[in-house]
Amino acid sequence: MKKNIYIASGEIPIVPIEDLDEALNEVTFDDELDTLDRNRPYLGQSWTDDGARGKQELHGVTMRDVKDCFIKACYDSNPHEEHPKSIYDLDWNNIDILAVCQNMTCWIEKYMGIYPNIPDSMK
Repeated sequence: MKKNIYIASGEIPIVPIEDLDEALNEVTFDDELDTLDRNRPYLGQSWTDDGARGKQELHGVTMRDVKDCFIKACYDSNPHEEHPKSIYDLDWNNIDILAVCQNMTCWIEKYMGIYPNIPDSMK
């Protein structure tokens, strides 16, 4: 008999050992690009780009603004206090690309005038 465990965020099915490989394949991925389906649900924590915050559509920013936000995010993600004058001279071996992504969305929110775009319950 299949039982479920209930936790604060929902229901977790108990998977029989013989179905474990199939169940793990459903929740993991071999290639990062496999996870970039535009129709995937926003299941992340609400204050992240993969949660409710990530549902925000862009308004009032240009493609150049997005590029500028990316460049600012690269500099913000630089682990050193001193910044080089050229983005090409940043210490790319020590920059976390997901930090760049998070910083870029914060800059886009600033350009849109909605920063920080987090749920009211978290303000």
